[in-house]
Order: sequence, then structure tokens, then C-alpha cells
Amino acid sequence: MADYDYDLFVIGAGSGGVRAARVAAMSGAKVAVAEEYRVGGTCVIRGCVPKKFMVYASEFAHYAQVAEGYGWSKSQAVFDWPTFLEAKDREIARLSGIYVTNLQNAGAELLHGKARVVGPHTLEITGETGQVRKVTAGKILVATGGRPFKPAEIPGIEHAITSEEAFHLPQLPKRVLVAGGGYIAVEFAGIFAGLGVDTTLVYRGANILRGFDDDVRTHLTEEMKKRGIKVVLGTQHDRIEKTQTGLVNHLTNGHAIETDVVMFATGRKPYVEGLGLETAGVELTEGGAVAVDQFSKTSSDHIWAVGDVTDRINLTPVAIREGAAFAQTEFHNNPQSFDHEMVALAVFSQPPVGSVGLSEAEARRHHGKVDIYLSRFRPMKTTFYGGDERCLIKLVVAADSEKILGCHVVGPDAPEIIQMAAIALKMGVTKPQWDSTCAVHPTLAEELVTMRDKHVPVGA
Repeated sequence: MADYDYDLFVIGAGSGGVRAARVAAMSGAKVAVAEEYRVGGTCVIRGCVPKKFMVYASEFAHYAQVAEGYGWSKSQAVFDWPTFLEAKDREIARLSGIYVTNLQNAGAELLHGKARVVGPHTLEITGETGQVRKVTAGKILVATGGRPFKPAEIPGIEHAITSEEAFHLPQLPKRVLVAGGGYIAVEFAGIFAGLGVDTTLVYRGANILRGFDDDVRTHLTEEMKKRGIKVVLGTQHDRIEKTQTGLVNHLTNGHAIETDVVMFATGRKPYVEGLGLETAGVELTEGGAVAVDQFSKTSSDHIWAVGDVTDRINLTPVAIREGAAFAQTEFHNNPQSFDHEMVALAVFSQPPVGSVGLSEAEARRHHGKVDIYLSRFRPMKTTFYGGDERCLIKLVVAADSEKILGCHVVGPDAPEIIQMAAIALKMGVTKPQWDSTCAVHPTLAEELVTMRDKHVPVGA
């Protein structure tokens, strides 16, 4: 590709783009990466990583509340939001620096600025001071991720924030309303409530976490309520009114809730704005994502896309695997594509959720008759201090082949548990094979391999 400035030009230095750039550069290819904000992308800078730190911080109050049951005297510890923010920002800066170092060590060039396609194999990078640089590339990879959005049609929406602003609030509010029912909404509801904020979650649907197993959704809702979160379902915003005492959330059910902060977590959109993809004939899906094939190739013969901008499975590890597969295929003569089946999911709600495979409803639609194994119980740690929090563990099994189609866990360490379960399900484990595994005692996870009785729904 000597006719071009670069063999590969990557737009976006998030997890997927950085992995693709590094793997490609290690082949000896000349690679450049353009990033208009900070290296690390959504996950490191304004997503998974800072959110997980906030989850950790918010959990300590719950630990303190139940500690007396284990013989600890009441603690006088006080949470300080500015101290936490400073520590969080230091760690994010460190992680971003590691991404930069890894790119440089692989031999890739990092360009700070917004890149857009302006012609066949030609890009324009506008730097932080407005200077413009033109470059050419044999192959282009779009890895710009997604951005949160707020419904513009709601009067007063300008008073609301998204998850991105939530990471940098100058002070912790006394009252917050979180609009939405997906990952981000339930996670931030748990964070705010854990930090002592009067928290209300409002979602237009009949239940939270659309797409998850219905038992998981119902169970988590009840457990969130036990943590003091007010969950309001079947309604949404009509308008937001700013008053001298706060923000009044007028809902379509006729109720009005006053809070200090309103956070919208009602979805994210692929970030394609201003990239000039139409110049190269790159097709988008109806939802505005970059349309790609199984090898992440777009409708243009020299442009690929990975990660959230393609709106396939919007998870950091998926973007990384898609980026690596692209680079292996195009620069290492090792054709491969990422298999999007049986990807494990974790929701860092409080309590957290781990899920892999099909929900009960999906399994019945695709496989007909299924057997359900379901257990709800108080974990050992909760029972000791007399708490009423309960865990849920559920297996969805094909009735004919006994293959496990889905595994769902709600409770402490669910994300850690589901990682191991995902390995077994990916390999096609059957219920007899699963049951032949000896339990690890005493653990919450042992319930997974000791459930022998099929669940019969009430009224069946």
C-alpha cells in the first residue's frame, strides 16, 4: 500500500479501535489512529470503568448498614463526593495513558482531532486548534462508538443530564430522577441510592431491563425497591419544569416529582455525525448504525467498522474481539469473524445481574418445549444478619436434548459467576453434564449445580 500515507487509518481510539490498530501495526503495517477527545473511548473515559468505581463507592454504605449483624459497631464514616471524583479522575487518566503507551509501543501513530472521510481513501483531520491535515489510507476502520441522547421533543429537556455529565457532577444531589430502564438506568439508580441520594427510577415499559429474562426483571425490580429506590413503571416524561426549589418532572400518568437532578438514560446512538461516510458510499441501518457483514466490512470496499457504531452487541469486550478479528483478517492473513452468539452479559445494578444465552420466552419461541430450573433464596451472608434480600438463579433447558440454553443469576458476584457459566454454555453443555459438577460449598454459586427439580409455575 505504498501509494497511501497509511495502510490503516482508524477513526476512534476506544477499546475496539485501539485493539485493531495494535494488532494491525504488529504485522508491520503503517497505522494511524485519530481521536477527538481522550484515548480510551466510552468504556475507559465515560462508561464501564468510572461507572464501576462509582458502584464500588456506593456499596460501602450498604456494608455499613448490615455490619452490626456481624458484630461491628456503628461507623461514623462520611462519604465525600469531591474526594471520590478526584481519585476517580486520577485513575482514568492513568488508564488512558496506558492505552496511549500501548498504541505507541505497537508502532501506531496517534493523531488528536476529529477525522472525516472527504474522498476515496482520503481523510481530513481537524485538530484541537482548528488546523486541518489531509492524509490517505488504504483501509479505514470506523470505531467511534456511541453517544447518549436525550429526547428533544420533551419541553425542558435542556435541564436534564445524561450519564456523561453524571460522572462530573460538581456536587452530589439530594434528589435524583433517572429516566430509563436499561443497563445504565438501573446501574446509576443503584449508585445514587447507595450514596444516600433520594432516587426515583421512571420507565415507560411494564418492567425494567427489556430483553432480559422476565423472572430476572421482576426479581431485580423488587430487590431495588428494598434498597430504597422508588421504581415507577408504565409512564414517562411529559415535560420538565425548572423552579426555585428544583426540577419538577411532570409525567404522563399525571404525577409530578420534584428532584435536584434529572438523568436521562433512555438509550445511545451510534456516533456517525460528521464522519463523511456518505462520501465513501457507506450504508447505514434504519437505526443509524454503520451496516457491516460478518467480517465487519461496510458497503464500501475499503472501509470497515467495529464496536458500538455498528450496534450489534454494544459491549467493550465485543468491540475488542471485533477489532482483533478485523486486523487478523486484513493484516495477518488469518481470516476470522467474531461469533456474537452466547455472549455473557453483566448488569452492575444492586444487586447485580449475570446472564448468558436465551431467556425463557426466547427459548420457548425458538426451541418449543423447555424445562425450567429456578431457585430464589436468601444467601448465607444475608441470612446471618437477618436481611430479607434474595438471590435468583435460573436455568433454561431444552426438553429434548437437555442442552442448557440460558443461565441467569441475580445476586452478589453474579457477573463473576456468569463468566464461568458462559464457557460451559458456549461449549454446548447439557444439564446432566452440568449436574455432574461437584458443588463448591458454602457459596451462592453452588445452587447452580444442585437444582434437580423442574420449576412449575404457580397456577400451571
